[in-house]
Amino acid sequence: MITFANAKINIGLQVLNRRPDGYHNLETVFYPIKLFDILEVVPATSLKLEVSGIGIPNNNEDNLCIRAYKALANDYHLEPVCIYLHKRIPIGAGLGGGSADAAFLIKLLSQYFQLNLSLEQMESYAVALGADCSFFVRNKAVFATGIGDVFTELAIDLSAYKLVLVKPPIHVSTGEAYGSVRSTRESKNLLDCIMRPIEQWKASIYNDFETGIFERYPEIRGIKSTLYEEGAVYASMSGSGSTVYGLFKEELDLKELKNKYEVYWMNL
Repeated sequence: MITFANAKINIGLQVLNRRPDGYHNLETVFYPIKLFDILEVVPATSLKLEVSGIGIPNNNEDNLCIRAYKALANDYHLEPVCIYLHKRIPIGAGLGGGSADAAFLIKLLSQYFQLNLSLEQMESYAVALGADCSFFVRNKAVFATGIGDVFTELAIDLSAYKLVLVKPPIHVSTGEAYGSVRSTRESKNLLDCIMRPIEQWKASIYNDFETGIFERYPEIRGIKSTLYEEGAVYASMSGSGSTVYGLFKEELDLKELKNKYEVYWMNL
């Protein structure tokens, strides 16, 4: 049984404050995109995870897919399986690939073993694995608050635009991103700003990770500047990772960027 786990982008990200539990309250918008990892589950004599495509550093017990399987196995009698993961979503890129894999595996296992889990049950398993994991259960555009785990569905449609992702050979860990937050702008009402015409987003929607990350990695700042020079309606770093995306009215060649980086074009 096979499923396709898609990535997401963050549109805006405001880090509001640090919580007593060490996490941060934030506001952001998650939007699903058409870049996919491929997951397959087949019978096996023991639990295994086999990975192809992009290599991942934690192909072991700490992998979110293994943890997702074991979380379900703690509550249900699951036969051992081999999980095949073909990785296409870049790692450390702010695109939620690992979280997507875990959430889609929960959905896949529910089908495979006929567990008939409700959306709420699957979200409960997913959120225990990571703050943004549960987003991928329903997989619809949301306004996210809390630590990125409280969702309000949004009626926004970007299908009239082309999306480009530009991934430099830089891995930004979540810890590094939070440690470099340098928010100098007064917080804006992101929920209000996201409902404005996209042409106004450049002046009102920000990613608070950018200031510190751009200081540390000027190359990432340069990618964003190039996207705007090429005519992007809106451009931003996605989440806490190094990928920068742009929304365009039409697909362009972007030779300068293609010669240096991984570049992905897709419809939204």
